[in-house]
Amino acid sequence: MTLRRLPLIPTLLVLAAVATMIGLGIWQIARSGEKQAMLARYAAAQGLPEIAFPTIPLTGELPLYRRATGQCSRVVSWNALAGADRGGEPGYSHFASCASGAEGPGMVVDAGWSKDPNAKSSWTGGTVSGMISPDRKARLRLVSGDGLGGLVASAPPSPESIPNNHLFYAAQWFFFAAAAAVIYVLALRKRLKAEGGK
Repeated sequence: MTLRRLPLIPTLLVLAAVATMIGLGIWQIARSGEKQAMLARYAAAQGLPEIAFPTIPLTGELPLYRRATGQCSRVVSWNALAGADRGGEPGYSHFASCASGAEGPGMVVDAGWSKDPNAKSSWTGGTVSGMISPDRKARLRLVSGDGLGGLVASAPPSPESIPNNHLFYAAQWFFFAAAAAVIYVLALRKRLKAEGGK
């Protein structure tokens, strides 16, 4: 097999694809290290002193997985999402959107767990202590350490539940790169052999 006999465009496309996949694998390895550092930071945060739950917009690193106390002036609304209690029983966690002052809703509180998605809590607000957890909409929520208003305490947030699959993804990209290269070489050999037999 000589370089002159190689089809230029297909070869360049395959080389570009293989290089891209290798690059993605290397990037996933770097991401794995970053994720591991983040998980270690979250684990350490659980042992830090309690803070006041932040109700103002935050920049930089969020104080996730820290113990905190917040003040819910009044409950503005409720919603429920799939969750679990401390024993791992599946059900629904009930979230209270709270006003933390005159500015309106200022914090989200996981008030507790129930098997019933339509369960009603008698909690109308007050001081609540627990652990800070990520929230898709509000960025942060406070998971109460106790069930509020007749609810059972939800499972506390844990950084151990955050997956770190980046090394697996890296291995996948390297495998894809190797497979693409092998398939192309085999296809090329078959083509060149067929051309040589004419």
